[in-house]
Amino acid sequence: MAGPRQDVPAQKGVNSPLFYGYVVTASGFLIWAIGWGTYTTCFGVFLKPMLAEFGWTRAEASLAYSISFLVQAAMGICAGWLNDRLGPRIVVVFLGSFLGLCYMLMSEISALWQFQINYAVMGGIGTSVLTVPVMATLSRWFMKRRGLMIGIVQAGIGVGGAFFAPFAGWLILAHSWRTAYFVIGLMTLSGMIVSGLLLKGDPKDVGGLPDGEMVSGTPRTIIQRTTPTWTQGLSFWAIVRSGSFWMLAGMYGSFGFCRSAFTPHMAAHVQDLGFSLVDGANVVALLAGSSMIGRIGMGRLGDLIGNRSTLTMSFAATAVILMWGLMAESLWGLYLFAVVFGFGWGAQAVLRFSVATEVFGLTSLGFVIGLLHFSEALIAAFASYIAGYIFDLAGNYYPVFWIGIAVSIAGTILAWVLRPPRSSGQAP
Repeated sequence: MAGPRQDVPAQKGVNSPLFYGYVVTASGFLIWAIGWGTYTTCFGVFLKPMLAEFGWTRAEASLAYSISFLVQAAMGICAGWLNDRLGPRIVVVFLGSFLGLCYMLMSEISALWQFQINYAVMGGIGTSVLTVPVMATLSRWFMKRRGLMIGIVQAGIGVGGAFFAPFAGWLILAHSWRTAYFVIGLMTLSGMIVSGLLLKGDPKDVGGLPDGEMVSGTPRTIIQRTTPTWTQGLSFWAIVRSGSFWMLAGMYGSFGFCRSAFTPHMAAHVQDLGFSLVDGANVVALLAGSSMIGRIGMGRLGDLIGNRSTLTMSFAATAVILMWGLMAESLWGLYLFAVVFGFGWGAQAVLRFSVATEVFGLTSLGFVIGLLHFSEALIAAFASYIAGYIFDLAGNYYPVFWIGIAVSIAGTILAWVLRPPRSSGQAP
């Protein structure tokens, strides 16, 4: 693991009418709106029309979504490593293009194996750049307002989901699910390329420091302003051996389970309760829109009262609303579930990165977040398949709700007891 960064240019008086970190934030917002906005929320909208045409089970269809997270997890570590060395622009443009191509190829499938390979491999590669490179890059541009800016970027998934889920539903009803996939794929491909080209990897690339501050002082002063003191000198192996790392991995896994067990199946669950495809798409859109508020609002709250405390509250709120979800059978009850679940989902999405950055600092952050994201994706991969398999056995998703409650309680406990590792370079 490389030591603390010391190559920040030491010029004074470097002025710019616009801090480029805001451009990076806007780019990240668009990447999340297009990438996660389509991938997370549209799967459930396409699910029942495709099952009706091909006669697949939900477990068979969900397997592709699950495997894509395994591919995403492995590629996420690689993307983080490449991001630390090549910068985010090349990584996001090249790998992110796979997601748009995945959707376009979906319009041509005619067999289950084609669906599973395309969605799992192409989709997994394409989504590998959405989390690790973008979050690692943004964390280098901001310190004081990191939680807020991560929240703004991740609000993209809410805006994107609120747009793409109903848009996909409309395209399916007006044309076909094949046309819908092709149109969304073309939009995704062009959007990922344009947004990725706007990224810059580090404030030093424009002669500045995080938060738009000018460079001043000695290299030692700069190091202290960009790296938490307890992580200076902490080796890579000390990080992965520490209890803090594994508690974070458990929290990432808790988030991954609830995200992947419920979000891709929510539209189908709403239809199973007797409501229409449009109602299902609207519930998913509301969930995504609420997550946008949670990402910005709770990200800012984390900056004010502490990220760990705010994350603890969000896990607890998720456990409570999942209990409500067991009883929600009316449309208004489902809307309420979507609002609160989406809010908690959005809060956890932001705060898990803020907490990880506070605990382990910026040194090789892309690789560290890649490892944490691997644990999340590993759980998420099985969660989606398990949810579909449980439905095939039980005829409903209620057992999945109980599992989600237990997982969220575990996340609450882990967030509450988490402490940073010692700075000695030894595992705690």
